[in-house]
Amino acid sequence: MGDSGSGLSPAAELAHELRPAVADDRVLAAMASIPRERFVPDSERRRAYANVALPIACGQTISQPLVVARMLELLELHPTDRALDVGTGSGYHAALLALLAKEVFTIERHEELSAIAERTIRGLGLDNVSFFVGDGWEGLPDRAPFDAINVAAATGAQLPAALERQLGPGGRLVAPVGEASQRLVLTRRTPEGFRHSTLEGVRFVPLVRDEAE
Repeated sequence: MGDSGSGLSPAAELAHELRPAVADDRVLAAMASIPRERFVPDSERRRAYANVALPIACGQTISQPLVVARMLELLELHPTDRALDVGTGSGYHAALLALLAKEVFTIERHEELSAIAERTIRGLGLDNVSFFVGDGWEGLPDRAPFDAINVAAATGAQLPAALERQLGPGGRLVAPVGEASQRLVLTRRTPEGFRHSTLEGVRFVPLVRDEAE
């Protein structure tokens, strides 16, 4: 996607193209505000606004924009929310969360990726994101509870119980679940317990568990 003569920025044009599939106006406004080309390698910048996943450092990917938008929409984010982003990757998801929530905590097992993402996000003037290097499978229990948890890597056959426990009352968690075949799963913490909804199919790199111990 490039200059179409519409007068819109590439990010705003992307948000406009996603509108038929995404109803949350706050999510679309955030997508229109964040320059996605800042989060991809130089070699991929010509495809920054294509609706595809792109490779980044450390064998990871930046997810396709539609999937990112859908995950954010499913979280039903409020401006007062505290959000956990598992799998910082490029930092694109965390940057969008920063516009939609009050505080964002993002964890990445690759120190190199975390550092690059932090520089990019700070360069955009976003100061409500805290960066951590560690095992995303365990989340950040010392910073819990969270109103929303976004997991940007496939968890395998089941959701990490540690992440569910870090949801506050009424909290929402969205994650790709599955191995050969993955689907987005939305988890809500209700007074009666966790309620899970299985949604559309997706394709993510796996959430690697640190088994050093």
